[in-house]
Amino acid sequence: MKKSGKEGFKTKQSSMRTELSLILAAIIICALAMIGTATYFGLAPFYRQNKIGKLLSTYKKIDALTDDYSDFSKELYQIAEQDNIRITVTDSEFVSYESTSYDGLNYVTRLFGYYAGFYRDNINVVKETELYTIQETHDRKVDVTYLEMWGRLSDGDWFIIATPLESITNTARLSMVFFVIVGFAVIIVSIFIISLVMKRYTMPITLLTEQARRMANQEFDVHYTGNDTNEIGELGYSFNKMSDELEKTISELKSANVELQRDNERKTKVDEVRKEFLNNVSHELKTPIALIQGYAEGLKDNVAEDAESRDFYCDVIIDEASKMNTMVKKLLTLNQLEFGNDQTVMDRFDLAGLIRGVIAGMQIMIDEAGAVLTFLQKEPVYVWGDEFKIEEVVTNYISNALHHAEGEKRIDITIELTGTVARTTVFNTGQPIPDEDIDHVFEKFYKVDKARTREYGGSGIGLSIVKAIMDGHHQLCGVKNYENGVAFWFTIERCVEL
Repeated sequence: MKKSGKEGFKTKQSSMRTELSLILAAIIICALAMIGTATYFGLAPFYRQNKIGKLLSTYKKIDALTDDYSDFSKELYQIAEQDNIRITVTDSEFVSYESTSYDGLNYVTRLFGYYAGFYRDNINVVKETELYTIQETHDRKVDVTYLEMWGRLSDGDWFIIATPLESITNTARLSMVFFVIVGFAVIIVSIFIISLVMKRYTMPITLLTEQARRMANQEFDVHYTGNDTNEIGELGYSFNKMSDELEKTISELKSANVELQRDNERKTKVDEVRKEFLNNVSHELKTPIALIQGYAEGLKDNVAEDAESRDFYCDVIIDEASKMNTMVKKLLTLNQLEFGNDQTVMDRFDLAGLIRGVIAGMQIMIDEAGAVLTFLQKEPVYVWGDEFKIEEVVTNYISNALHHAEGEKRIDITIELTGTVARTTVFNTGQPIPDEDIDHVFEKFYKVDKARTREYGGSGIGLSIVKAIMDGHHQLCGVKNYENGVAFWFTIERCVEL
């Protein structure tokens, strides 16, 4: 017959109480075992150490009596009777002595023997200093082991103190003291163990409470990890299941919301890019279209009567059409880069070899410009990147340098290895970029010198393409003015050999 939920709960509660009772019983048994073990192994050393302490205390008392010998004998007997020990004190020549034992002369003889180096048999030295020696001796006549302390007092007299180790009274008293000390230690240890056991049962509840609180705050990354088989384990399992379901549901809702927001942003971005693209194209194509229209009308109206003039008109129309074609291609390339439709393919290639290849391909342009280009990097520099896009960056930088090089028309290309990146710099002599323009040179269609840019057919898009390519590589690019020229630079990830 199946039990009801309430009955099952009671059964499991009872098992928890039984488990806790067994644990507490085990703790008590362990505590008693600890006391018995400690008593068995620790009582003798404790008793012996106590005796040594009494000898040292008695030694200090006797040494203090030497300041005044008026009641020396009386006080010496009181000390001996109080601590149940035998004391013998003799002068430095071992002639006169005072003893609390009936065989004081025998102790004087033993003291002299110890001093002279005799009586070494049946002696176990416990502690030895410059002033005294503590040792164990065994009297074969009465079969008793004594703990003796002998040496010199501060006034030069000799002393010997002896106490039997088998004193029943002292042993009983020491046992009581020892049991009390050990009992307190066991109680403290037991309290500590019980606190750990209670923590074992309360910790899961604390964890579940914290999990519930975090779930209320929509934090579902923490799960109950206990392996309990009682109600707490079942509750933890239910919490974990509920947490997973809620996380899954909320995750799906958030994903749908993010995707919807992304679609809206993409639509807005497409509209903005389309609008900007049309505005830029219409603005940039206005001049070449006007020129083409004007020269075409001139040809139609027979303004150019001779063949040479007609050829000139045709050349202008062809040149402007070529510029329009180049600009449109660059605009399409830039639009793809900025809109994320052009994928960056990461390959390992030699950056220095790429630069040398670009220089070789542009050598005719370099010669026509009358420029002197230097690139001294001989060793390969391996990097990670899209080789074709980086080639376009280098080409743009060198082309830009050729168009703006002045004075000695020197162009220097360098590669600097810093950490995990390689920084390529293209420097050309000439006029520095005005301060008000230097922060805008990478913007689309921005031209520092519009007349000069128009003269060599520039569209103001090349550096924007550079910026878009480096953003696609998650790298940096920039420009820096010098007194005698301008340097454009970009970074790319090095292929570091481990």
